[in-house]
Amino acid sequence: MKITITAILALCLCTITSWAQNSYTIKGSVGDSVMKLKLHNAPISVLNPKDSILRKYTRSAIDGSFTITGLSPGKYLIMVTYPECADYVETVSLEGANTTHNMGNINMQLKSRLLNEVIIKSATLGVKINGDTTEYNAKSYKIQPNDKVEDLLRQFPGIQVDKDGKVTVQGETAKFLVDGEQFFGDDPLLVTKNIRADMVDKVQVYDKKSDQATFTGVDDGVKQKTINIKLKEDKKSGMFGKVDVGKGTEGYYEGQALFNKFKGKYKVSVYGTLSNDGKNNLGYADNDRLGTSSLTTVVLDDGSSYQTTAGSDALDNANYNRVGFPSARTGGAHYDTKFNDDKSTINTNYRIGALSLTTIQNTLSQINLPGNTQTTNRDQDSYAHTFRQKADVTYQNNPNPNTNFKFGVDGMIKNTQNRSNSLSTTRDSTGALLNRTTLDNNSTAQQKTFNATLLYNKKFTKVGRTISWNVSEAYNSTHTDGYIYSDIFTPVNAKDDTTNQYKPTTVSSSVLNSNLVYTEPLTKKWTVALNYGLGLNNSLSDKESYNKSLTGKYDAFDANYSNNYKFNQLTNQGGAIFNYKYADGVVNFGTKASAVGYDQINQYTGTVFKRNFINWSPQARFQHSFSPSSRYNFSYSGNNVQPTIDQLQPVRDNSNPLSITVGNANLTPQFRHSFNTSFNSSQRITAQYFYIGGGYSFIEN
Repeated sequence: MKITITAILALCLCTITSWAQNSYTIKGSVGDSVMKLKLHNAPISVLNPKDSILRKYTRSAIDGSFTITGLSPGKYLIMVTYPECADYVETVSLEGANTTHNMGNINMQLKSRLLNEVIIKSATLGVKINGDTTEYNAKSYKIQPNDKVEDLLRQFPGIQVDKDGKVTVQGETAKFLVDGEQFFGDDPLLVTKNIRADMVDKVQVYDKKSDQATFTGVDDGVKQKTINIKLKEDKKSGMFGKVDVGKGTEGYYEGQALFNKFKGKYKVSVYGTLSNDGKNNLGYADNDRLGTSSLTTVVLDDGSSYQTTAGSDALDNANYNRVGFPSARTGGAHYDTKFNDDKSTINTNYRIGALSLTTIQNTLSQINLPGNTQTTNRDQDSYAHTFRQKADVTYQNNPNPNTNFKFGVDGMIKNTQNRSNSLSTTRDSTGALLNRTTLDNNSTAQQKTFNATLLYNKKFTKVGRTISWNVSEAYNSTHTDGYIYSDIFTPVNAKDDTTNQYKPTTVSSSVLNSNLVYTEPLTKKWTVALNYGLGLNNSLSDKESYNKSLTGKYDAFDANYSNNYKFNQLTNQGGAIFNYKYADGVVNFGTKASAVGYDQINQYTGTVFKRNFINWSPQARFQHSFSPSSRYNFSYSGNNVQPTIDQLQPVRDNSNPLSITVGNANLTPQFRHSFNTSFNSSQRITAQYFYIGGGYSFIEN
């Protein structure tokens, strides 16, 4: 037993001695040889001499000092870099009983003062981390003649570009800016596929905060992955363009042309495309550009609203998802400029597009039931045509560093024509006919949208005290003339059930939101943001159905499949968000409370359905930086989503006779809990990037 204890003590002593021998420290101070100033935030790297692999990394403190610990014995290259200075490189050996190596004062030499005959060779660093921004130096990457921005982005760590040109950063779709300004309404393809790679100086990637959060400094949780393309100064004046034309077999073709003029503070661009092969990525980007997706406005209980693009309307099926034969024509113009000593900017865009799509489909599906199966064979052909015009103007004025004013309007006119014919038969496992359905839909629609936003920010003398006012108006109106014919035969009834109706529909909504935010610094680290919002939502849904009478006209009103509803909502919202900022991170938490009252009015019967309730929208966020290049984030948000007017209407919809949906006026808002966490780390010298993230959400009610 004594031998065992002695052996353990000896082993522990050896381990402690070995650990002590293997832990060395390097320290020193970085300064300017000319001005005799201490250099803050200068990168200090510890590299292996043989392969230049990065072992340790730090930055100098405000007084220029630095300390690097936890180094094993051996030889290392110490490299210090600083803008406009020549790189400082020194070889050090760590050995012996003295575990601290003091490099003393490192005086950085300005490149402009070096002797002409001295040549400094230094590899250009391709990635630079500056706070929340990752900046890629374009000249550090190889490009070929005629390469575009997307060819350059494919080389950057942390950025993915798929075969269709869709760009994602850490799994999130990125928004694009050119020199900090929107380019064709931030359409990514017009940036990545048309601007030449050799025009790019830097590419900045960051989480763009909302205008309000950027001004006040208090994070409101609204962020958008953003890629800012910074052009070279000598490329900002001049003209360039491109023309691509291609023709294939069986009559397929594609072509595009782009012209750009950059001069000083303004940019002018025009483009046009045409194709019938779908290669122009008539998917996530062109659906928005052409307006081929159905626009649905969802109003939240806090008075805010957002629009989603979804083919929820069976009469609007112009989406191209790699199915069918498309024919597309698009065009647009862009202009932006700065004036008034760069205090004012104007950004304008106009886009026009037409998409025709013909599809022929056959679908065979089988449902397995206990002791039986149902097999459905469906043949369908359809045609859809969409023509859209869209324009937007944004004006921004910053008369002084403490005041910001931004105003933007946009509008759209869209005309669609849709036609579909289908025949489906359903049989059981014995082959016996269960039903046979013929369904024909024809419709034309005219949609008009208008949006306006105004943002005013004001900073006061006291640092951190601000006031912001944001007002927005969203108007959407759609009128549809549709015809539906269906014939359903079931052997059980031994007869046909036929529907032949004319269905005019008018849907409109007007959503006005006003939000006032006041921020007040409580201490050097604590800030509170007080919020008050007012929301007005007035919606109308008039859906009529007419059967064909003996006169041959559609003049027999069908009350079972008709409805006319008004929906009026008033929202008052108040809240407080607390922000705690410390040296290496920030903690943000608070909640908003919304008092919501709305009236649903049946225009046919005069029945009024009222509802009043209070909703809570808690939020919390934690961010910690372990180093200038590694960061951890955690966030939680809870919010209510109110049922739409289509879900609330207690009426029947027979646009698909085999799937009739009945509205439920008693639906209550749902509550969604969302948790997100992420960790990212990057080493700019070795061009290594690591990111891991995840999210979890669940819905109550």
